[in-house]
Amino acid sequence: MPDSAPSSVTANPATTNPSHTSAGHHIVDVSKAGGLEKVTSFGTNAPVDPGELLSGMALVAGNYRDPAGGTPVLFIGVDHVPEDTSKRREHLFRGMLEHVQWDPELGQPESQPVDPGPLGGSVECLLASLAEEGNVLCGWADEKTAGVALFENMTVEAASRTFAAMRRDIER
Repeated sequence: MPDSAPSSVTANPATTNPSHTSAGHHIVDVSKAGGLEKVTSFGTNAPVDPGELLSGMALVAGNYRDPAGGTPVLFIGVDHVPEDTSKRREHLFRGMLEHVQWDPELGQPESQPVDPGPLGGSVECLLASLAEEGNVLCGWADEKTAGVALFENMTVEAASRTFAAMRRDIER
């Protein structure tokens, strides 16, 4: 991933409930994703800079938690992305690394491709921890959408399974 700083959010915020279009997938703000319940919604005040939001783009940002408890999963996604969505995913990854206060002196965590499932595109997860379990970031990029999630105290394998289930509910 490049090490350029994330851009700032524009004054023209996106909608949070996009309508379906035939030009690729879109994201929706759901109360449950992958069996996790939404416990916090951030609107355009996401704790991680989603990048420039243009008119017609949608932003979904929130924390999701297992109904039985545990650490929430932070999710941020955008649709109708005008640039290369893999670049937007990289931007979101960098923002999440800043959010977890990853020390760049340790190098950049290496992403691993994982099965994108029926929605296609590309999905990658990376371990931002010196142990085999810790902060895992997973992100997708497809024709018009990009999203990332932060899973704390997880393995890459467990996070990738949960992320795939969340994506099936958030991306349509």
